[in-house]
Amino acid sequence: MSSDTPDLRFGITDFVVFTVMLSASAGIGVYFGFFSKAKNTTEEYLRGGKKMQTLPIAISLVASQLSGIAIMSIPAESYSFGFNYIFVVLAMVPVIPILIYIIVPVFYENNVSNCYEYLEMRFNKRTRQLVTMAFVLNSFLMLPVYMFIPSLAFSQVTGMNIHLINIMVSSICIFYTMLGGIKAVVWTDVVQGGVMLLSVVTVGVMGTVRSGGLSTVLENAAEGGRMDLDYRLDPRIRLSFWSAMTGGIFMWTGHIGLNQSCVQRIVSLPSYSHAKKSLIIAGLGFIIISLFNTFAGIIMFARYYGCDPLLAGLVSKPDKMMPFFVQDIMGHLAGMPGVFISCVFSAALSSLSATLNSLAGVVYFDYIKPHIRHTDARANGIMKLVIIAMGGYCILGGFIVQNFNSILQTVVTITGVNTGAVVGIFLLGMFVPRCNSKVAVSSILISVVGMVWIIANGQMNFKAGLIKYEVLPNSLDQCEARGLHTILDAINQTAVSPITPKLPGPVAPVTTAFDSNRDFSLYDISFYWYKVVGALLVFFWAVPMSYVWPPDPNEKQNPKLYSPFVRKFLNLSSSEQEMEEVPLRKATVCEIPELRVDAKEKETEVENGLEH
Repeated sequence: MSSDTPDLRFGITDFVVFTVMLSASAGIGVYFGFFSKAKNTTEEYLRGGKKMQTLPIAISLVASQLSGIAIMSIPAESYSFGFNYIFVVLAMVPVIPILIYIIVPVFYENNVSNCYEYLEMRFNKRTRQLVTMAFVLNSFLMLPVYMFIPSLAFSQVTGMNIHLINIMVSSICIFYTMLGGIKAVVWTDVVQGGVMLLSVVTVGVMGTVRSGGLSTVLENAAEGGRMDLDYRLDPRIRLSFWSAMTGGIFMWTGHIGLNQSCVQRIVSLPSYSHAKKSLIIAGLGFIIISLFNTFAGIIMFARYYGCDPLLAGLVSKPDKMMPFFVQDIMGHLAGMPGVFISCVFSAALSSLSATLNSLAGVVYFDYIKPHIRHTDARANGIMKLVIIAMGGYCILGGFIVQNFNSILQTVVTITGVNTGAVVGIFLLGMFVPRCNSKVAVSSILISVVGMVWIIANGQMNFKAGLIKYEVLPNSLDQCEARGLHTILDAINQTAVSPITPKLPGPVAPVTTAFDSNRDFSLYDISFYWYKVVGALLVFFWAVPMSYVWPPDPNEKQNPKLYSPFVRKFLNLSSSEQEMEEVPLRKATVCEIPELRVDAKEKETEVENGLEH
């Protein structure tokens, strides 16, 4: 074996760095759980008393969107399929104005603390319950994935059992989320966001230097076909400009503006102007980190051009490439692999804690509160139990997630079932005044059933071999010339023949990642289109049906339930115009349906207290 072969293991310094990061997260939870002077109310636990600050919330929004999936799977995507994912990142540019001027003003003007509360105000309770169910279902599907990804990275560089790591880190996340509520979630996100930024920039810079400089990186990537941007309109192409931009707009709008885990943080700011600033900062932060992250896959390819660790059998799947790459370029620097693994865990913990906190609030207020006598202390206790239960489920879910091939593809496909319907129904409520509750409920059902049908048939086509997403080619013929002795030794030991694999040209009718010789089928469309199709199904059904089930002409329209630019087209009566002109007051706790406590219950508590 060559003397410069990295041992691909953690050192003591790396373990120290990693432990410090986890201890800081746990410490923040302990502080807000035991030492903070805040009141023990649901308002404080879920919204930080509506006194959160602009910058921490912005960093928290970025951190929660950049889960371990982003840190590990996006570079794997660029490495395997090329640089087209950059368009998904750039889709954030139009999304921020959409959130600031179309969606968030409606939440602030109606004093909502839970974005699904808006659907009850605009349509009815059943609409809210359907969309809440979609959020809970998505959370159930996604939580094990959030936690499994970093465990995968840790296992790659330490050799520790993946499920043991999963149990250890999930427990820490459950601990600080349960104790500290939204404040602990946001402030741990700030620490974790700093770790992420440091890590992705360091990996980008050092990876470029070790790969021979920027010009060499771009040259190797271009020769390997990784820089070919695809502008074709065929929706069957796995990732093109059109599917990435359109799918990205719907995905980020749904994830940030219409998902309770993010909306909960946006509405915890004191005012709309604070939210506006926070979203702009978050958008910029997200784009910067994601650009580094996407380009990391290109740097990684340039490093291993002609000497692929996957073909050599050193790495089992693309999602494990990033930790291998970091160990290769930074393994000689004490503590740097520890910083990267801390980064992956930071990203995962921020997504996990945000989802756990908001899920606990939604489960309590939508499914438990209607059946019990509500008090703040009881509510907080139940929400903490929900977090513990979901954390346990996360750990068990890791045994299923380990069987997925491409985790990014799996995640986008899973969320494609109902994210389009959720985005569609919110936009329908804000844009189309003539749609009533009957139209809304039927639209959600049509969209979800339609997407389940399309996705199920698409998966059957995958199983039948009609869709094959073969990665772009790489080879093993330049290992010696490039001095990559770790990979060369692995080839010699396992007797891998360094033959350049060729991308098979489709003989039988097949849809590949880059082309198709099959007749067009809706079931062959790229999974990046699923959210767009889901949202369009809502509108294609709702608009015609709003004439079959027209709105009640006597029903008063509250203009604040529509996006600001839609209001000028409304035919309002004088009383409704007065409603629009009433200046917005700050909501008290009693005015917010989610946090309202009956006066009678409060009186009973006071009387009981006096008796004692």
